[in-house]
Amino acid sequence: MFVDAIDRVDPFTRPLHSIVRLYGHDEIVPGSATLFFVNEDGCAITCKHVAELVTQADGIYQNFLNFQGERRAVLREKDAAHRINKLEERFKLRVDTLIRVRNSFVSCVDSFREVTIDMHPTQDLAILRFKGYNRPLYHGCATFLRDTSRVKPGRSLCRLGYPFPEFTNYRYNNNTDDIEWTTEGRITTPRFPIDGIITRLLNDSSGIMGIEMSTPGLRGQSGGPVFDTNGLIYGMQSATRHLHLGFDIENRDVMVNNRRTKVSNYPFLNVGQCVHVDIIKAFLRERNVKFYEG
Repeated sequence: MFVDAIDRVDPFTRPLHSIVRLYGHDEIVPGSATLFFVNEDGCAITCKHVAELVTQADGIYQNFLNFQGERRAVLREKDAAHRINKLEERFKLRVDTLIRVRNSFVSCVDSFREVTIDMHPTQDLAILRFKGYNRPLYHGCATFLRDTSRVKPGRSLCRLGYPFPEFTNYRYNNNTDDIEWTTEGRITTPRFPIDGIITRLLNDSSGIMGIEMSTPGLRGQSGGPVFDTNGLIYGMQSATRHLHLGFDIENRDVMVNNRRTKVSNYPFLNVGQCVHVDIIKAFLRERNVKFYEG
């Protein structure tokens, strides 16, 4: 149903690859998100919670470097362990606290001087503007739905993104005690579409702001387009909501691997939450970003 639409949307939909290091160990955690371009001038949109990870990356690392500097100064003290604990409290470092984030905009533009980011004040939406590049590596751009009365429960839509990070072009550098990108390994992550129907329109005090989908948005699809069979954009994947079904089971006897076992189950329905196309278009107009409708 969505084969041709995916082919239309894919050329301007791109992954954001991230590698993360957590305090207390050197393991590298890969992650991904999605963005898509709205015009030929290097302007794209994604979720605000994705953009925040980009804008906060330098501050997160600087906090860790400041901690490391003060930690070295107390290592030879008799009460070094106590002093380090105090430093960890002051710099808000616990096991699994983020200490390093590196991001890579994959196949967006050839190179760029900077990315400026405008974040929506209330919705999970952000505009990215690539500046100082020579040529774009994406093709085409989004066409947003003009007649938004078509956004109704029961309509089938699809989402496209990069929820399963399979890139391996990164490493931990023991000499610099840092994580880094490399030129070796896999540099791509496969795209992954998922369809569903609109179940409800989501409201806040200002009116309709979101679209609920019958299937969940997957981790890594945040910031990806929501579109119909023609490739028209209806919104942007934002989050997954967990609706308690009430079909709870507690301590029921069942056979598991030929043995009677007591089990409990508290089922939830995982549904997708998407930013409504009207919210996106209004924000683009407010920030003087050119876009197309159809």
